[in-house]
Amino acid sequence: MNKVLDNITAIADQLREQSPEAETLGRLPDETAKMLKSAGPIKLLQPKKYGGFEAHPRDFAETVMAAASLDPATGWICGIVGVHPWQLAFADPKVQEEVWGTDNDTWMASPYAPTGIARPVDGGYIFNGRWQFSSGTDHCDWIFLGAMLGDTDGNIAMPPTMLHMILPRSDYEIVEDSWNVVGLKGTGSKDIIVKDAFVPSYRVMNGDHVIDGTAQKEYGVTETLYKMPWSNMFPLGITSAVIGIAEGALAAHLDYQRDRVGAQGTAVKDDPYVLFAISEAAADINAARQELLANVDKMWDLVDAGKEVSFADRAAGRRTQVRAAWRAVMAVDQIFARSGGNALRMDKPLQRFWRDAHAGLNHAIHVPSTVFHAAALGSLGVEPPQHLRSMI
Repeated sequence: MNKVLDNITAIADQLREQSPEAETLGRLPDETAKMLKSAGPIKLLQPKKYGGFEAHPRDFAETVMAAASLDPATGWICGIVGVHPWQLAFADPKVQEEVWGTDNDTWMASPYAPTGIARPVDGGYIFNGRWQFSSGTDHCDWIFLGAMLGDTDGNIAMPPTMLHMILPRSDYEIVEDSWNVVGLKGTGSKDIIVKDAFVPSYRVMNGDHVIDGTAQKEYGVTETLYKMPWSNMFPLGITSAVIGIAEGALAAHLDYQRDRVGAQGTAVKDDPYVLFAISEAAADINAARQELLANVDKMWDLVDAGKEVSFADRAAGRRTQVRAAWRAVMAVDQIFARSGGNALRMDKPLQRFWRDAHAGLNHAIHVPSTVFHAAALGSLGVEPPQHLRSMI
């Protein structure tokens, strides 16, 4: 039984009710973050040693979906902030202790886009850069930031090497008023600036090794959870949020349509064309959900059996995950287009779910082009070129 999912269900009304406030603030209200810390979704993938649940990724995905169906911004933050404990679990034990040693409810932000440069110095790196899209960052006290390894002059070193830098809140700046967007407003995904921060070596992970699984092997993790591929775990939280948002949109649509009479005077319950669209959308959203969950189950079973997860397996998994997100959002479009003009009103929840679903689809992890290309080559037994291997 997923107790955290039960906890989310118990605060369902509060999560729904705070959605407009989160949009107005441009971040989750402090009270919402407090509720989530008590409910525990961010701890699902956290090591038991530090008060976490070490849950099956399916439980994590189902919890994110549930939260997103109630409030998209909350689900999004559960999905993104909630995956960071998974990676910290195979970082240097010293930084694990720094983050969780005195407060195992500490949250970590990101992003991983390598838009900073880390210049090597004695004992670590001097770090500079600016990043966009740091979801939930106002409620986080540490952060993962992507970087490129620099040379002694501060230029990108060759061959390129990606790093994941781990910094405390005192070492970076959150740029206020940098999240003025059409969707997922309540996520507070603001810009981050780092200026000449010293990052000791033990707070640095080789990003390329994290993605290809080398980092986990070097750390020597034994738990199936922490041997899972990054390209399965990191997208899981994001796509689960998008599917949960789609489920919330369907619920809001049904609630709105239940007693509605259309412009031609026909009650929706008597309109076979709208009813057809509702059923088709519901089936597609459910298919997206089941495909994503089956995908993570399959990957878990491979890893748990001690089998090597090939690049072709990882690419096929990413193909399934990306398509699930697109299928769910396309279904939302079908029902939104049949909701009438009043669905556009800002006091109706459906328009928020519609905007937030599309905003979630814009995340880089949902770009289908290179993923589908690499997966197709893999299914043909052809080794994809390096530029198609990104985030797989």
